[in-house]
Amino acid sequence: MTSTIGSTVLGFPRIGPNRELKRALERYWQSRIGEAELREVARTLRADTWRSLRDAGLDSVPGNTFSYYDQVLDTAVTFGAVPHRFAELGLNPLDTYFAMARGVESAPPLEMTKWFDTNYHYIVPEIGPDTTFRLSDRTAVDQCAEAAELGVTTRPVLVGPLTFLLLSKPVGGAAGSFRPLDKVDELVDAYAELLGELHRAGVEWVQLDEPAFTADRSQADLDALRAAYQRLGELDERPKILVASYFGELGDALGVLAAAPIEALGVDLVAGRRTVDQLPAVPGLRGKTLVAGLVDGRNIWRTDLDEALTTGATLLGLAGEVAVSSSCSLLHVPYDVDAETDLDPRVRSWLAFAAQKVDEVVILDRALHRGRDAVTEQLDDARRRITDRAGAELTRNDRVRARLDSLQPEHARRGDYADRLAAQRKSLRLPPLPTTTIGSFPQTTDVRKARAAVRSGSIDRATYEQRMRDEIDRVIRLQEDLGLDVLVHGEPERNDMVQYFAEHLEGFASTRHGWVQSYGSRCVRPPILYGDVARPEPMTAAWVTYAQQRTEKPVKGMLTGPVTILAWSFVRDDQPLSTTARQVALAIRDEVEDLENAGIRVIQVDEPALRELLPLRAAQHQDYLSWAVESFRLATSGVADSTQIHTHLCYSEFGDVINAIVELDADVTSIEAARSRMEVLDDLNAVGFARGVGPGVYDIHSPRVPEAGEVADLLRAALAAVPAERLWVNPDCGLKTRGYAEVEAALKNVISAAAAVRPAVG
Repeated sequence: MTSTIGSTVLGFPRIGPNRELKRALERYWQSRIGEAELREVARTLRADTWRSLRDAGLDSVPGNTFSYYDQVLDTAVTFGAVPHRFAELGLNPLDTYFAMARGVESAPPLEMTKWFDTNYHYIVPEIGPDTTFRLSDRTAVDQCAEAAELGVTTRPVLVGPLTFLLLSKPVGGAAGSFRPLDKVDELVDAYAELLGELHRAGVEWVQLDEPAFTADRSQADLDALRAAYQRLGELDERPKILVASYFGELGDALGVLAAAPIEALGVDLVAGRRTVDQLPAVPGLRGKTLVAGLVDGRNIWRTDLDEALTTGATLLGLAGEVAVSSSCSLLHVPYDVDAETDLDPRVRSWLAFAAQKVDEVVILDRALHRGRDAVTEQLDDARRRITDRAGAELTRNDRVRARLDSLQPEHARRGDYADRLAAQRKSLRLPPLPTTTIGSFPQTTDVRKARAAVRSGSIDRATYEQRMRDEIDRVIRLQEDLGLDVLVHGEPERNDMVQYFAEHLEGFASTRHGWVQSYGSRCVRPPILYGDVARPEPMTAAWVTYAQQRTEKPVKGMLTGPVTILAWSFVRDDQPLSTTARQVALAIRDEVEDLENAGIRVIQVDEPALRELLPLRAAQHQDYLSWAVESFRLATSGVADSTQIHTHLCYSEFGDVINAIVELDADVTSIEAARSRMEVLDDLNAVGFARGVGPGVYDIHSPRVPEAGEVADLLRAALAAVPAERLWVNPDCGLKTRGYAEVEAALKNVISAAAAVRPAVG
């Protein structure tokens, strides 16, 4: 074991280089494999990760970063925060865990929302006054022993107690004054018990993650942080403690943690660059290890090692030791860029995925502590790649830049909403409580096989397009048979709601193996936005027009908005995000106009990531929201009053962006609401929202099929907050990840519920 941390990363991908865990999980949920086989897949993935990080030269290897679903859910289970409705199911521990994440017929799942400003989703714990925290699961201890048997010493990683409580929600029925943070003393006692067990097992270091303090926090929160780490730091039997922060600057919490009796403090020097200037004035660091997050854990560009070394050199002497790390867990990037043999070699040379970022950490740490001569060749190679990217002509499109320069304020404005509403009612003639879906329908094995076949050349383009038209025919017939009012074409041609557009826009590159976990077994392949964005030809109009020709009912055109395309891509870091957003907005604007010209009267431009990109500090909110709203309006303001613009948002804390949702000026906003039982409607009403709204009544991220009565109750709750003439009926999100059997059953119940409630609203 080592008495120092040295070079390290704060976490690593866990889904498997080839999504091995995803496939094993889904087979387990389908009862195609047993628990033993699932656990063996997990054990193999852990072993491969530990060995690879050790062999790459890291001085300290993070452990306990594996999860079957989510690290916050793991923390809840570790400390016994299992709500009664799951504990009473009588399931084994693993199935209880999955029930909390996914729900079962008799028990809806816990809520799910975004992990800070990332596209990773975490499961939201429910904490009440009667929640009893205790050490209930010893996985963190067991995995240290498991790694030791392989000859690898690991540093267990856990969500810190303050972040866990600050990200939790009060259980339903708790007193209005209750906050999960009220339970901090009891939870800290449970952490103390775990630290004692780790110490007795011979573990030297433990990492407790407290990213919640890179957001604005009250004095009470800071006081709780101080008290918690005073208590943990003063324990007689414990490992050395590294408190890691990431996604921004710690602000006032920096001084609190520097003064705490802990051994190491991790700071993000990528998203929190200004921390470098604050550190010299912070007392208490000289006796600690400063774990400097110099390598970006969230984006995929090569690190400018010269610049990072300059930053690292300024830290020497400020702390007892300076160790180089990733800025956050590498959970947010793919495994290995060397697997991307189909990428343009020049673009690929600019990229660093998880494996390459580990190498960068090792190089930086050696250069910082042994001198540049120890890694001269690696530094020269990195310098060449950075210089090549900076001067590459393929990142520039002068026509796009000239178009941006010509924009006027009126390009982001529509007519008065009252005039639009009158024109749309005359054009669409929809019933009260109109029913629709969010866009995608289940992607069958046949659809996926057809896409793979056309990529490989085993079928020609004409055959592929006919198969997609056949699937659209099926989806249109199903929706008509069910009785939906506004239909969709089902998006069979789309592999992903962002990747599809990236593949049709200039300035993007797509990967083949660049999978990143979004939640549970759900993985995405974020595109790489490396240059100026342009739309060479229409992307969706032919498919949607075909669908509209198959029905008399209106068919929605389905597009992804500019902010979401940015949020769910790896975005260039060499120009302001606002500039890139406007470039994407112009490409989407062209598509919106093509759809309208083709006779499509309802067009949905999804912005589920609007809240996701919101900066963690309130002082930076207005600038972001200003350009985010402008980008959406730029994309959607080129249509006639009679064309109805929809947008969709899901799985975020919407209260923080509620005014921006109003400013989007969409005619109809569909929004996730089923898991939270319509809580978001209170936020909308509080700001005088007066547009159409479709609060989700069917949680598509759970395999549960809601009963018609359950949906009707949700609709009645919505009607208590929203006038019937503005209320739409729809699922929470797209149906792509579900199967047809459950989707048909659920939509039948949704439509039955709408029919049952309509007579009461006229």
